[in-house]
Amino acid sequence: MKIGVNLINFGPSAKPENLRRWASLSEDLGYHFLMTSDHVAMTPDVQARFPAPFYEPFSTLGWLAGVTRNIAIGSTVIILPYHNPLEVARAFANIDQLSGGRCIFGVGVGWAQQEFEALGIPFNRRGAISSEYLTVIKQAWAEEFSSFDGAFIRFKDVQNTPFPAQKPHPPIWVGGKSPGALRRVARLGDAWHPLRVTVQWMRGTGLPQLAEIADQEGKDMPGICPRIMLRLTEGQVDDDTRTAGEGSLDQIRADLHGLQDLGCSHVLLDTYTDDVAATANPEDAWRMYEALAEKVLDLNAETLR
Repeated sequence: MKIGVNLINFGPSAKPENLRRWASLSEDLGYHFLMTSDHVAMTPDVQARFPAPFYEPFSTLGWLAGVTRNIAIGSTVIILPYHNPLEVARAFANIDQLSGGRCIFGVGVGWAQQEFEALGIPFNRRGAISSEYLTVIKQAWAEEFSSFDGAFIRFKDVQNTPFPAQKPHPPIWVGGKSPGALRRVARLGDAWHPLRVTVQWMRGTGLPQLAEIADQEGKDMPGICPRIMLRLTEGQVDDDTRTAGEGSLDQIRADLHGLQDLGCSHVLLDTYTDDVAATANPEDAWRMYEALAEKVLDLNAETLR
């Protein structure tokens, strides 16, 4: 099981020197992948959760491709309805080429209704838009010249090279927990990327639902690559109130073992807890990653202690 770091690309500490520190620390400690997030219009609903400045992911990932050596880089998640899919396909193909095939393409449908309004995108069609756009992106990664006539985008004879370095394309991780999201995972994704889950919920609800939908769609079970919180505490946290990744080192170790037993191939750790003030001090997050690498993870062997 590979363990990754969610780069905090927003808030008062988001500046080039700190973004570089996130990248170098993650790679030096041996973490396997580094991911960053997406917003376009910083409307009040976005600002309430993600304070300015916000470094957008396309240029940030292109920069990360140059300042890292071996760690995989990716998005958690690109909000598909916000972007023309032909631009997304070209950008991520370029990033995959420039990074030597180290790119992970995480996608989602979005939640910030005011941001949708600012961008002129119908909020209540975001699921359908996302599925169509993801279809376009996969087609662009497979065909040198492509055409498409859909409900939300139409084009003819568009040239798509360079293709991604990875074949047939970078891994596609699809976020969301709704039935529509799970169908999108089964039909168009390589892996499911749910956020802030518990091991118990994954075992008893999430994975059975995904397996049922994959079977209905006649598809193999997708990979499992959740994003969980990393909040290290001195004492134990009540198991009835915490999500995976919260609590003592022993609790976090047990969560990771539980996710590994469920067949997760990747787990992304996220130190952001919706505490806007905490984004001013990345050192606390870095110390948690250091402690976990030292006491819980054997990152070189891709196993847990």
